[in-house]
Amino acid sequence: MSYQTPDRSHPVTLDDVRGAQKMLAGVARVTAMEGSRHLSQLVGAPVHLKCENLQRTGSFKLRGAYVRISGLLPEERAAGVVAASAGNHAQGVALASSLLGVRSTVFMPTGAPLPKVAATREYGAEVRMHGQVVDETLAAAQDYARETGAVFIHPFDHPDVIAGQGTLGLEILEQCPEMRTLVLGVGGGGLAAGVAVAVKALRPDVRIVGVQAAGAAAYPASLAAGRPVAVDRPVTMADGIKVGRPGDLPFEIVCDLVDEVRTVSEDELSSALLLCLERAKLVVEPAGASPVAALLSDPGAYSGPVVALLSGGNVDPLLMQRILRHGMAAAGRYLSLRLRLTDRPGALATLLGVLSGVDANVLDVSHARTDPRLGLTEAEVELHLETKGPAHCVEVAAALRDAGYTVRD
Repeated sequence: MSYQTPDRSHPVTLDDVRGAQKMLAGVARVTAMEGSRHLSQLVGAPVHLKCENLQRTGSFKLRGAYVRISGLLPEERAAGVVAASAGNHAQGVALASSLLGVRSTVFMPTGAPLPKVAATREYGAEVRMHGQVVDETLAAAQDYARETGAVFIHPFDHPDVIAGQGTLGLEILEQCPEMRTLVLGVGGGGLAAGVAVAVKALRPDVRIVGVQAAGAAAYPASLAAGRPVAVDRPVTMADGIKVGRPGDLPFEIVCDLVDEVRTVSEDELSSALLLCLERAKLVVEPAGASPVAALLSDPGAYSGPVVALLSGGNVDPLLMQRILRHGMAAAGRYLSLRLRLTDRPGALATLLGVLSGVDANVLDVSHARTDPRLGLTEAEVELHLETKGPAHCVEVAAALRDAGYTVRD
C-alpha cells in the first residue's frame, strides 16, 4: 500500500486518524468484512459489506465518542459530559463515558424508541427525555452544558469525533486493499469526512460515494452552494442520517475528498434493509442500509471491488416490522387488494381456494357487509397477501379475475 501526501490541509489528518486507532485498540471491535454474492452479481464486480452494525453499541458512533472524551482535560472530565441523540450517538457516548469513568447525561426526544432509551441507561448514562424532535433535544442539552459546565459532545462536528470515525477507513483498507469504490451513508458528515481523510491519504484512486435519504438530503444543495445549507423539514425513516444541516468541519472535508453524494428513496431503503436481512443475514438499520440502497438503485455505476459500509444495526422492532412490510411491497412481494363477492356460506372458502391454487400466502382478511355502496347480497373483502414478486402479483390478480371476481388494488 502506497502512502500519499494530501494535496490540501484539513482540520483532521491521517496522523490524527492513526492516533485515534491506537486509542481505540481494545475498545472498538475490528468488525467483519463479508462478501455478498447477490450484490456482486447485480453490480458485476465483487461487493463486500463492512459490518459496523456488529460494533459495540450497534454502530460506529462509539469510535468518535471515545476519542473525543479521551481527549478531555482532567477538569473537563470532572465536570462530566452531555449529549443529545435519538439513539446511536447516545449509546456511543454512554458506553465511552462509562469506560473512561466520566459522568454522562444524555438528552433524548420523548418519542425515542424504548429499546434505545433502555440501552443508553444500561451503558451508564443518565437519560433525560425532552422535546418532540431532535432540534429541541439538542437545545436542551446545550442549555444543560451552559448551566452545569458539562462538556457537550457533538455527534459529528469536532476534529476528535471525525478522527475516531476515520479509523473505519484504515480498517477497510486493511481488509480490502484492492477496493476501488467505497459507498457509505452521510448524515452530518462526520463518518464520511473521517473515512475520506484516511482512504484518500493512502489510496487517492479510490472513489468515495456518499449516500443520503432523498427526504433529508442537505449535502447535494450544500455542495452546489459551496457552503452548508439546511433542509427545513428532513423526513426519512433513516434516523441515523436524518440531519438537517451538514457540520461545518465535515463539510469542508467532504467537499474536497468525497467524489459524489447520491440520494435514495424510502422504497429503496426498505428494499435494501430487507435484502440485508434475507441475503446477508444481517440486521441493519435504514441508515446503515443506505449504501446497499444506492447499489440497488444504480448497480452499473460502481467499479469493483466495492465496499458498502453498513454503519449501524440499531433498529426498533416495531419500525423493523413496518419497514419489512414496506420493503416487501416495494419488491412486489406484498399485495393488497379489495374485491366483492356474494355474501353466502362458503364464498370466502371458495375465494381462498383460488388463492391457494396460485400459491399466494394470505396474511390478513377483513370483511365489510354494511357499506351503503354494497348490494344486499354483497360483501367486500380486503386481502393482504404475500407473493413471490411482481410477476406473481400479476398472476394472482389474473387468477381472481378469471374466477369472476372484480379486483381493485
